[in-house]
Amino acid sequence: MLTQLTTYTANTKRYLRFAAVLSVVFSLGVLAVNFNRQATSWTTNSLTFSLIHLALSLANAWVTYTILKQANQHKTVISADNKIRRDETTSPATIPAWHRPLGALLMFSVLLGNPFNFISGVLLLFRKVQAYQYYLLFSILVDLTILAISLINLTKPTLNPQFSFGIGLLVTSLVLHWLLLLVSPKLAQAKSGIGFWLSILAMGLLALKGNVLSAVAAWLLFRTRQETTRRSILANIARHEVAMFGLYVITVILALAVTSYWAFEYSYAVENNYSAILQSPSWLYPLGTDNFGRDVFSRLVFGGRISLLVGLLATFAPLLIGGFLGAVAGYYSHRIDQTIMRLLDILYAIPGILLAITIVTAFGTSTQNLILALSIGGIPGYARTMRASVLQVKQMEYIEAAHAVGVSDAKIILKHVIPNASAPMIIRSSLTVATAVISTSSLSYLGLGVESHIPEWGNILRIGSDYLETHPYLAIYPGLAIIALVLSFNFLGDGLRDALDPKMQK
Repeated sequence: MLTQLTTYTANTKRYLRFAAVLSVVFSLGVLAVNFNRQATSWTTNSLTFSLIHLALSLANAWVTYTILKQANQHKTVISADNKIRRDETTSPATIPAWHRPLGALLMFSVLLGNPFNFISGVLLLFRKVQAYQYYLLFSILVDLTILAISLINLTKPTLNPQFSFGIGLLVTSLVLHWLLLLVSPKLAQAKSGIGFWLSILAMGLLALKGNVLSAVAAWLLFRTRQETTRRSILANIARHEVAMFGLYVITVILALAVTSYWAFEYSYAVENNYSAILQSPSWLYPLGTDNFGRDVFSRLVFGGRISLLVGLLATFAPLLIGGFLGAVAGYYSHRIDQTIMRLLDILYAIPGILLAITIVTAFGTSTQNLILALSIGGIPGYARTMRASVLQVKQMEYIEAAHAVGVSDAKIILKHVIPNASAPMIIRSSLTVATAVISTSSLSYLGLGVESHIPEWGNILRIGSDYLETHPYLAIYPGLAIIALVLSFNFLGDGLRDALDPKMQK
């Protein structure tokens, strides 16, 4: 017997459970953070805010519990002969009328800074959400997060000359994404017309400010025109709530790297202010200042550019070079295979971090040298992974058929072998980015990464480590940023592994 819920879809239930649990944990964290350690109590305003925050999260958990309980009590039973019948021990499942009002309340509670309640609220309103709608939902969350972070700059005495333009762009993006989320079901049903194409164009343009989730939503909406039962990798990732949350965090950092050119003043991150040395967190300096009076909040925002850029480039270069060498080694004869792999084994025998330190020490500390050092050390690992996949793929019948009709080796490698052997490489690359971020921060912490005056999370952490006893927040905040980015790429890697599983295609 197979069971099928007649109200909310299984994917919606998973997202509701995920959002409800994290919402309660997040609210408990807000309650703990608002505790005044000096007075050993909460202020009236902070306690009121925290209790409202927690009450909405508990309401989210309660409605999720009722939905999951209903799923266990009200089922449609599908027999082995594909005849649908009701479970005689239960009554037909119904959706309570109060789900939608509560969903609206939870959705607007994002104004209190709880993105997980927003996710639950949207799901309660829509109930059945398609893959492209999940990406639009998280695109809205990205816009809200970037907008909230950017508005903190209003407490600064001077603003970026393009601050108004940046805020206006973020507000426009937020409104358009919300409208697209509302009208997208009708557009998907139409699958043509001027509105359909204008929506796809709008999503693509909105992605130019770093919100890549909008571009993915546009692609998946376009794919609704194709009559096929096969799911794409991106659609399968949407079914993985943890991977989507990791992708949301990565997109926030990427979008901040782009929009910070308009919304943030770079001078607060690099110029010394000796009148504000080691200031505690306040409205003017949300994360405090370092030993040179520089705003830690601004340095973290601009530091995300370096960490993300080095992580991506230090992964992309060995992915291409190592992938090509591994494909050639696995496809051709024993002599070519042995020559390439033995040369790479020499490089593989040198510890990656030691090789990176040697290169940076020899050529000097700079972002370019750091990318070069981390890229060279990653080539052998990618080559081994690709070679192992190619050895399996080249035994397939379609490769023999290509040989039989006279297709050249270069075309077979590029059009048939590499695309069909790339799944392990894609998974490995998502995990390697996390490793590259850690290596970048580690080298910068040792003074061997980027220049010490440039905002980079490893540099910020190195300065903060000198004040762990007196000003621990200087090391806590950059450490949390590194952890968040690394975990997000690991979550995305798990989602890619499941999305590339052939069983997920059914």
